[in-house]
Amino acid sequence: MWNVLLSFSGLVALIQLLFLPFFPESPPYLLLQKGDKAGCLKAMKQLWGEGNYHTEFDDMMKEKAVTKGTKIMNVLEVLKEPSVYPQLSTMLLLLLSLQLCGLKIFQTANLQESMIPYVSLGVAISELISIIFCSSIIDHFGRRILLWGGYLMMALILALLETSLLLSDQFLWMRYCSVTLIFLFIIAYGIGP
Repeated sequence: MWNVLLSFSGLVALIQLLFLPFFPESPPYLLLQKGDKAGCLKAMKQLWGEGNYHTEFDDMMKEKAVTKGTKIMNVLEVLKEPSVYPQLSTMLLLLLSLQLCGLKIFQTANLQESMIPYVSLGVAISELISIIFCSSIIDHFGRRILLWGGYLMMALILALLETSLLLSDQFLWMRYCSVTLIFLFIIAYGIGP
């Protein structure tokens, strides 16, 4: 019943895709990352209704003052930091265990058994590329645009993937199209959600 589980996550993604444009950016993101005080207050009012948010706003301003001297590290600097090794090893273990999840999809696409480990390796590389790429562009575009665009791309890719899996018995080249779409789905997921 893996297809039911996969479609359930697609349903949740569709709901988020429909409602995400109506929500504002995160107030801490607007204030701390973008420096937009007016946008922060507007987002607070939109999220929490009318009221006095000076206490929360002052707390965010204090946090901004505390983090002002803190250097924002890039991906390579984070990887060199020993304090993140436990979290990094947990994340790597999770990513490696996820490689076992795609085997059924690759079998459904009628790939040769000998090709599946190489395709799984390609999936892992796609995940790594998307994580590095996302961490370098998230400050430029913001979370909202990446989430919305990621979910939109994922929905489109899933529709194309289902079509290519249905046609893989009739057209041999559709098997490779399915694998490419899986790679694109993982990249869209890593960059967006």
